[in-house]
Amino acid sequence: MLDCGAHPAYNGLGALPFFDEIDPETVDLVLITHFHIDHCASLPYLMEKTMFKGRVFMTHPTKAIFKWMMSDYVRVSASSADDMPYDEHDLQNAYDRIEAIDFHQVVEVEGVRFTAYNAGHVLGAAMFLIEVAGVRVLYTGDYSREEDRHLMSAEQPRDQVDVLVCESTYGVQNHTPRAEREALFTSLVHQIVSRGGRCLIPIFALGRAQELLLILEEYWAEHPELQHVPIYYASNLARKCMAVYETYVNMMNQRIRKQFAQKNPFKFQHVSYLKNMASFDDVGPCVMMASPAMLQSGLSRELLELWCPDRKNGLIIPGYVVEGTLGKHILSQPTEITSSSGSKLPMRCTIDYISFSAHVDFAQNREFIELINPTHLILVHGETNMMTRLRNALQSVWGDREDAARIYSPKNAESVALHFKGEKYAKALGELAATIADAPVPGQVVQGLVVGKDFNYHLVSVNELREFTDLRAAVVHQRQYVPLESATWDLVVWHLELVYPEWTKVIPAVPAVEEAEPKEGFESSAADGAEAAKPAESAADVESPSRAATPDKLDSDLAEKSANSPTTPTKAESDDKSASATATPSKAESGVKSPSRASPAETDSADKPASGTATPAKPASVVVCDVVRVTMAANRRELIVEWDGNPVNDVLADSVLAVLLHVESSPASVKMTTPAPGKCGHKHAHYRHHDHGPKDAKMDESDSEKPRDDVVPTQEMADLELTTPSALKLQEFHEFVDLANQVRCDLMEYFTLTYDQVEEDENGVIIVSLDGMECRIDPLELTIECENDPFKQRMQEIVERIGMVSSATWLEKWVGKHV
Repeated sequence: MLDCGAHPAYNGLGALPFFDEIDPETVDLVLITHFHIDHCASLPYLMEKTMFKGRVFMTHPTKAIFKWMMSDYVRVSASSADDMPYDEHDLQNAYDRIEAIDFHQVVEVEGVRFTAYNAGHVLGAAMFLIEVAGVRVLYTGDYSREEDRHLMSAEQPRDQVDVLVCESTYGVQNHTPRAEREALFTSLVHQIVSRGGRCLIPIFALGRAQELLLILEEYWAEHPELQHVPIYYASNLARKCMAVYETYVNMMNQRIRKQFAQKNPFKFQHVSYLKNMASFDDVGPCVMMASPAMLQSGLSRELLELWCPDRKNGLIIPGYVVEGTLGKHILSQPTEITSSSGSKLPMRCTIDYISFSAHVDFAQNREFIELINPTHLILVHGETNMMTRLRNALQSVWGDREDAARIYSPKNAESVALHFKGEKYAKALGELAATIADAPVPGQVVQGLVVGKDFNYHLVSVNELREFTDLRAAVVHQRQYVPLESATWDLVVWHLELVYPEWTKVIPAVPAVEEAEPKEGFESSAADGAEAAKPAESAADVESPSRAATPDKLDSDLAEKSANSPTTPTKAESDDKSASATATPSKAESGVKSPSRASPAETDSADKPASGTATPAKPASVVVCDVVRVTMAANRRELIVEWDGNPVNDVLADSVLAVLLHVESSPASVKMTTPAPGKCGHKHAHYRHHDHGPKDAKMDESDSEKPRDDVVPTQEMADLELTTPSALKLQEFHEFVDLANQVRCDLMEYFTLTYDQVEEDENGVIIVSLDGMECRIDPLELTIECENDPFKQRMQEIVERIGMVSSATWLEKWVGKHV
């Protein structure tokens, strides 16, 4: 941020810049050019009332005067504004954080390098040359190219400048020569006091005031007839800051330094400091220099209202005044003005304007711009019409020159985007530099790490990274969690082996082994020892991951065991379980999914190590391409995918994640995890189904004489209207019955959740009722009956959607009959 001022025409929060257009927290650096209100008065607010955490720089004289200037600004503004943005405490805190620099001192902050050059505007005023990533920007601030009685003219940086941000205060206006201005000024003052009038000169407390004091001191010394007329400098602030001028006289021009070698030129003989109005005797002619310069408030406004009705008095405005201020209004020669209390006052005193402003005019500005010769020129610090006229004048002078700068005159809060495509160089260091320096070959490939810091790039080898940088080589271990609802571990392995057949390595689970230590006072019996030495009888029956049964068989066996196993195991079962307790992995370890998830307590206990000396269990995992490891989490509700991050490994991990995310939705997974046909969660009549298995020879006669509900008579099979040929084999028919049964179960579940009146008759026909309408659906007969066509169409769409999920074969027959 370049400068942070307040608008002189406003008070309180209304005088602040457009801080809402930026994020102060993103500002790393603030450079203040000089101590005038319009360039630094909002700095305490930025530093203490926003999230700004950057650094602030200004020259030593600017910082020395800044504190006094802002203290006076807070005091004066607080009396006229209720919403003063900061107070003395904020000012002190901000002042303590400001860093002072010298002219020509090169400072670098996080890659931004800047240098302060003398701007010639006021004591300590600087223009900043800023370099960012090889692009040089020169910000002039307020500058003057004319040497006066105590200040040097602005310097010209020697470096080539890409962007020049330049003031345009006076636009295309040209100043009269300094000698003529001084003669006119002293002549007007002489005329006013000679007719017995009072001469009011509104000035900034510091800046041009010191120049005018030197001129009047010299003129009064040359004209003894005027020495009885007092010259007042009504600024306690200026008196305090005179010590700063005396301290930094070495930063002024050669003329004032020569005078200072003989005597202090700022010890005036004919100028008196006026502390307050109580000590002022308003009798007879006098010359009064008072602040503020824009006549908005303060002593200068008070004296103007007191003296303006008298024709003998005179007002001389010696510098630039901002639009919207009373000083700017008076330049239009009004017949009356409005006082601070709101009353009208006649404006009868003489009004004169002489530009002693330390700003460049058109000729000086144009000359400086051409000396800098920037690629881009941005005009700021001026009224819109002044900036526009200056821009047009420069374009007219330069014409169609190829090297002419592109000129921008942005409005308030308008962005200017400039693009630079400079070449970036990486400087080789260490052994890489030695390798290139020995025998550089065109097209030679140099391998190393490009390290960027502060917009500079270095090429170093990995081995020398610590030697030339603060960086350390590290490996980023990536971990992703993939949720798992119903798929088993075997399904996960099957899908990975399907996609990566030759690059998948299955690592079986290692169960936890607890090494029990014999307790004192107990001896293990021979039977125990024999039992311990005896190999597990069921170990041979447990299949390893490589010989695991198919997911269908595992799920089917598990469901059958959980449904049919008795509450109290038999003795043989107990012996088998105890014999295989240490050799057989649990269902969770072997990858078989249990019907119900483990409770949180079970999960916690599984994660905690057992008491005593134990080797923790290692779950089964799959390693793809020796890079990506997939493991089932302890809660069996998610998969853990891990790999060491780099561009190649990340691509492979993305592909593995894509496979895992589709495990549960693949057709194979849906088929394997779907419950067996006919086993529904709700009660209803089932289709009669023939067993076709061999009849048990030992079936007792009473059982054989009972009627079988699961036997379909031959006549009924012949009467079924199927879309398949009439010579359908019996096995195919029963397979279709199973499919229809599954579809009917799914339809009943859907309709029960969706409609209030749903029932099923003894033949397995689903009856859905809604508002007096009834629809009968028979999945086995592939029929749908309904008198209301829209309702029937709606039901048919539902049946087809459910059939699409339940069975593609059944849906094919249904569509073949109804389409």
